[in-house]
Amino acid sequence: MKIFKIILVIFFFTLALGFGLGVIYAQDSSGGKLDELNKKIDEYQQKITELQGQQKTLASTISFLDNNISLMTTQIAKSEEEITILEADIAKLTVKIGQLDTSLNELTKILTSRIGATYKNLQAQPVYMLFSSRSFSSFLTRIKYLKIAQAHDRLVMYEMERQKNDYDTQKITKEKKQSEIEKLKKILEGQKQALARNKQEKQALLEATKNDEKKYQEMLAAARAELEAIQSIIAGQGQESEAGEAKKGQRIATIISGRSACSSGTHLHFQVVKDNNTQDPASWLKNISITWDNSPDGPFSFNGAWDWPIDEPARVTQGYGNTYWSRIGWYGGGPHTGLDVDSDSSDTVKSVADGSLFRGSIACGGGTLRYVHVKHKDGDMDTYYLHVNYY
Repeated sequence: MKIFKIILVIFFFTLALGFGLGVIYAQDSSGGKLDELNKKIDEYQQKITELQGQQKTLASTISFLDNNISLMTTQIAKSEEEITILEADIAKLTVKIGQLDTSLNELTKILTSRIGATYKNLQAQPVYMLFSSRSFSSFLTRIKYLKIAQAHDRLVMYEMERQKNDYDTQKITKEKKQSEIEKLKKILEGQKQALARNKQEKQALLEATKNDEKKYQEMLAAARAELEAIQSIIAGQGQESEAGEAKKGQRIATIISGRSACSSGTHLHFQVVKDNNTQDPASWLKNISITWDNSPDGPFSFNGAWDWPIDEPARVTQGYGNTYWSRIGWYGGGPHTGLDVDSDSSDTVKSVADGSLFRGSIACGGGTLRYVHVKHKDGDMDTYYLHVNYY
């Protein structure tokens, strides 16, 4: 009966191993889909690289955004497929580990019982075996077989314990796969957010340009001209005249209403420069209540101590750095160098610190871009206020 139990347990043991091979086969069959998705990802990335090197047109920019959308969609599909594979592996490993643990526990009990019986026969009944044997030779043979059975039981027990350690390894593998799933889910969430942003970026471009190539080129030229003008101003090439001292919070200019040189609409471009390097104004301005008008980028944080250069309520139309417009090549591949803001209550522009006030101008986009410049009294800091009138 015990031999039958052993055979039965070994059968389930073998069945569990076969179940494990099924996991491997499932992974192999899923590899083809992942390979196909990776191939598509490479194709989209190559196309995006090619489009980045082309002359900027509305059509090429839309194609660039479309390929980004396709890339994001494919990356999402890849992440979802990887999660599906891992979940299937974990489910199968869970069943496999349970079956093997049950089989090994049962087999261990049976073998422990057999070893105990073997030792009992070997140690407690040698006289009985001697007198019950037909001959001394037969007695020695029975002792020999008993020792062989004992050695065999020990070997099987050792093998079962070794397999038990393997199952512990399988459990660790399962935990690692669970950890991988959590990481992939976070990546997937980021990819979905990026996809939504890319779709918004395409829609924002179509709305801004009215899907008109001429308007697109005009806006692109104005943005690049503004960047060149800002770089020239910081390099000291603007026409400036000193206008006295500026006090913190003092009115130093007003925002031009509507379109002006290198500006498509009403806004103040606020530029911060320290040691001749542009700074993120959000690092210097206080955190206040903001109306966000910079779609598709959305909110970001302010963590400085300066009062704002405009009255509240303040409205942000474009942030600093790698903004949406910079990502689609508006500034020749470079970042947006300042903060574009407006006030819903006043056109007043105020100095953020004490310093020397300069009024300046520079040619930009076939017109004259007017600005004021405050050289701060404390520290090697300068702030620039663009698209303004001098009153």
